[in-house]
Amino acid sequence: MKYFEHFNAASVDEAIALLKRFNGTGKLNAGGTDLLGTLKGDILPAYPEAVINIKTIPGLDFIEEDRNGLKIGALTKLVDIVESPVIQKSFQVLADAAKSVASPEIRNMGTIGGNLCQESRCWYFRYPHTMGGRIHCFRKGGKSCPAVKGDNRYHSVFGGKKCFAVCPSDMAVALAAQDAIVTIAGPDGEKTLPLTALYHPLGCVLTGNELITEIQIPGTFRHAAQKFIKFRVRESVDFAIASVATTMTMTGETCRDVRIILGAVAPAPYRASAAEDALKGKRLTPDTVQAAAEAAVTHARPLSRNAYKVEIIKALVKRAINEIADSN
Repeated sequence: MKYFEHFNAASVDEAIALLKRFNGTGKLNAGGTDLLGTLKGDILPAYPEAVINIKTIPGLDFIEEDRNGLKIGALTKLVDIVESPVIQKSFQVLADAAKSVASPEIRNMGTIGGNLCQESRCWYFRYPHTMGGRIHCFRKGGKSCPAVKGDNRYHSVFGGKKCFAVCPSDMAVALAAQDAIVTIAGPDGEKTLPLTALYHPLGCVLTGNELITEIQIPGTFRHAAQKFIKFRVRESVDFAIASVATTMTMTGETCRDVRIILGAVAPAPYRASAAEDALKGKRLTPDTVQAAAEAAVTHARPLSRNAYKVEIIKALVKRAINEIADSN
């Protein structure tokens, strides 16, 4: 690792001031499970001049439920989300997504805020600079995405523009299925964004002077049926090839409202609105479920080597809906 200055921030304001001082060359460190690997591999477009530890900021690791819903501090560890009785009871899709992340060792260190803001897993972006030089993709100042004509097995099948890397966050998929809102602190104060607005085709929308402080989930999802399914090559540790998070409100056997969010197939969690429309107001019959699975991939535009994801998506959506129907 190269030289950098290290700071222990005592408050959100101090962390923001340090980020502003280093003017885009400072990096926040929460659990460190992603950042340390990127520093060791020297894969970032520019090596940071400073690392700002935010684990030392008190009051950002909490899980609180009130009549309006659920609030989670950005420094809350994934293991605490998995084990939270409140989340297990009323927001199970979030606990299941957290449990699917990597290994127990990673979940014991990783935070929900860090999971949302992790760097792309694209192998062109992460190609080590020491092995033949950096690959100048769009995220590193280049003019093209090597995945378009290269090995794109794990890349986007929805919505890629310039960059076809997928959002790697499992937590983002589950949170999007519950209409989550994130609170972001910056030099000009706090602002809130829908979780789905946290990403653009080149990654997270946070500027170099901002950080997530809190995630909120409305209480309307407390009584919804919920399911998170993740497909990966190695079941115990791998990032998703594709995933789906579903929340559904039922009246008897009829779907009254639904969210179907796809993961690892687009630059952001992808809301399969056509699949939702195929279910709303209808009984969950085999024909209805099959129609929703087909509708989920209506707008898929796979690249040369990742069309297989389309079939996986359909299978995951069908399985998630059927498991909710069986448990209703």
